[in-house]
Amino acid sequence: MTTLSENSLDANAPVSKPWFVYLVRAANGALYCGISDDPVRRFATHQSGKGARFFLSSPAVALVYTELCRDKSEALRQERLIKKLRKSAKECLVASFAAGLSI
Repeated sequence: MTTLSENSLDANAPVSKPWFVYLVRAANGALYCGISDDPVRRFATHQSGKGARFFLSSPAVALVYTELCRDKSEALRQERLIKKLRKSAKECLVASFAAGLSI
């Protein structure tokens, strides 16, 4: 019988795919928050006019923030937290990311 700690160190244990929470700036300055396992590909989808109705009124212009999460569940939790923030706080995330700081 293996213990939980032994399982977490097992090299053969499946590793969950990393997910990201990301922010995209629209042409009108608004910030869109989402999750993806490939934020660069997802941004390209947003730029092409697909993927989110949010960008119908103002196109996606820049991927301005990404945050690595250990799995989809954590990414969803982070997305909910970020969406609750005021725009000024989201802008602080963007500024920190642009400056290369870890949050």
